[in-house]
Amino acid sequence: MNSYRLLVRSCAERDIAAAIAGYEAIAKGLGAMLLMRTDAAIAAITRAPEGFRKSHGEYRHLVLRRFPFGVFYVLEGRSISIVAVLNLRQDPSAIRAALD
Repeated sequence: MNSYRLLVRSCAERDIAAAIAGYEAIAKGLGAMLLMRTDAAIAAITRAPEGFRKSHGEYRHLVLRRFPFGVFYVLEGRSISIVAVLNLRQDPSAIRAALD
């Protein structure tokens, strides 16, 4: 079994916190559901980090279930670096800018 070290960058943590707050403002409990789906996506990434296609240069991403967000990450040696959790409904150029 390949083991990778997981790093969630502070910018990705801010993305997650903002998304949770936004969904919690819509309906109580919706933010918690988003967090649960984000955790599940990160767990899937750690199980098979090379199993998701590259979408923006070296960035790979996994789309959350039931939410229009993607978890973007890069493989850096034996580390998985979660760099962003972005709303996929925005303009693709905004996503590219967020990843630069």
